[in-house]
Amino acid sequence: MTRLLCTLLFCLLAWQASAQDFTASVDRSRLKLGESLDLTLESTDATEFGKPDLTPLDELFDVLGTRQVNRLTTLDGQARASTRWIVTLRPRHSGYVVVPPLRLGDSQSQPVSLHVVESASQSADEQMAPVFIDASLDHETVYVQAQSVLTLRIYHSVSLYDDSSLTPLEIADARVESLGDPRTYEQDIGGVRHGVIELRYAIFPQKSGQLTIPSQVFSATLADRSSRNGYTPFGPRPGKVTRVRSPEIPLTVKAKPADYPADAPWLPARALSLAEAWSPEPGKIKVGDSLTRSLMLKADGLSSAQLPPLPATDVEGLRRYPDQPQLTNESSERGVIGSREEREALVASKAGTLELPAVDLVWWNTHEDRLEHSSLPARTLTVAADPALSVDQPVETRPRSSSTDEVLLWPWQLSTVLLALTTLLGFGLWWHARSQPAVQRSAQVGPSPRTLLDDLKRACLANDSQATRQALDAWARQQPETLADMAARFAPLSEAMDGLNGALYSEAGQHWQGKQLWQAIGELPPAEKTQENGGEASGLPPLYPR
Repeated sequence: MTRLLCTLLFCLLAWQASAQDFTASVDRSRLKLGESLDLTLESTDATEFGKPDLTPLDELFDVLGTRQVNRLTTLDGQARASTRWIVTLRPRHSGYVVVPPLRLGDSQSQPVSLHVVESASQSADEQMAPVFIDASLDHETVYVQAQSVLTLRIYHSVSLYDDSSLTPLEIADARVESLGDPRTYEQDIGGVRHGVIELRYAIFPQKSGQLTIPSQVFSATLADRSSRNGYTPFGPRPGKVTRVRSPEIPLTVKAKPADYPADAPWLPARALSLAEAWSPEPGKIKVGDSLTRSLMLKADGLSSAQLPPLPATDVEGLRRYPDQPQLTNESSERGVIGSREEREALVASKAGTLELPAVDLVWWNTHEDRLEHSSLPARTLTVAADPALSVDQPVETRPRSSSTDEVLLWPWQLSTVLLALTTLLGFGLWWHARSQPAVQRSAQVGPSPRTLLDDLKRACLANDSQATRQALDAWARQQPETLADMAARFAPLSEAMDGLNGALYSEAGQHWQGKQLWQAIGELPPAEKTQENGGEASGLPPLYPR
């Protein structure tokens, strides 16, 4: 019996290993009937030289093409070879379709589920047009600051040159984020094969009421294959320039529900999870030991910039050393998934029982349309004393004579007088330095504030994120307050700077629009003048001293 169980366990482990050597994935799991998708089969077994058996696909799919890609990568000094087969498929039926397991030698891939929906019928004029565009929203009604996904599809039945362009999506009173790179695939419409360019945007309305998604204009040059003159690389391209416009779409934005707690941050999400991790696990620890606690907040339907800071571990007996929060965004079939991770090192400073309070977060479930809580339970830490840190102090048992005390008394009196004199001297120097300016003003050498403001305006209106950042820093150095202070007291400037920073440090920088930042600079209210002798002085010097 034992031998049989060992054999079954060995077979199970061997099957799992073979499944990891041969995997299957798709570029998207939701599509319309008539559209195509790419199935990627990857093998990391260097000893397998065959090809996967695609026969099980013929029952549910039309195999439009197959291409093979060989890759060689180096990881930790070791070379790894892999082979990919990219199979273009078109489902034959609507509904939930499963890509069956495929075999490659002794390995077998896992099944992949697809959702194929019926495609909306296009008008006869659109089907006859060589290029037409379609736009749709996943939700026609959303809450304020909640996500709505806009899908834009450009259909073309003729070849296009690579000079195509699409006007940027700009919506007043809404934040727009691009969901990854454009997708390209094919779709059969009325017996005619069309190429499809699909773009997706996440829209976060900032004000309740009626919002209109504006139309976008797509421009491209149709390739003219019948031209007798042929294509010349330095001359005009033969073909016709076409422009198509997407329809405008209304979006109803609902206000925050009345039963939502007023003191809680507004978090409308499809799903939200809160988790924690410890390194090492908090068992019985000693004074001086260090623990690392990680709190992870993940929201489906919110960007990482919308996630609030998590409560700090403020417990007597624990010294806290926090790290900078890690903010990440990833795109999914349903839109943006934002994550926020906060790490902190906790050092026990005294022995005893320490109670860590529970962490509770209120959010609104947009899928179920109800109020929900995500929480972490309270935790108890037991801290033991460390004998290595306790030092026994020697006890003086020999009594001293009164004559000796009198003889050794004068050195203490002299040191006390010297300490008092140095204290008075230091206080006098401090009082004198207090009346002096911290930074000597120097004559301004460089461009005037008006010139810097004009440079900032030109950079913003030119949508140049790099030049805008340089001009913004130069302008802020001549202001009476720092750029961080201006952003802290004026919310539109803070949002515009967040958009600029996102454009500088992300792949979506080429779509940045500087109109919002320039408008925020123009609407910036003047700073309140502080009294020279009254008020409390800031504990830190300014970030950009004049």
